[in-house]
Amino acid sequence: MPPERVRARRLQIADQLRAARLHANLTQETVAIRAGISLDTYNRIEQGHSSPMLDTLIKVAHAIGCPLQTFVRG
Repeated sequence: MPPERVRARRLQIADQLRAARLHANLTQETVAIRAGISLDTYNRIEQGHSSPMLDTLIKVAHAIGCPLQTFVRG
């Protein structure tokens, strides 16, 4: 189990992903397909239950049409 500050930041990133996806009017399925990952994997990331590898986060950002820093900026 990661430290609480890490879990809290993961949840913030998940919230930012969800907000960006909804702003782009995309479904989770569409993002997953565009990113080349499973819907289950994307769902776990967006719910904050999974910590994605950097490569995956880059793919998700591209699939949504946002720069990576949108999600990882402090």
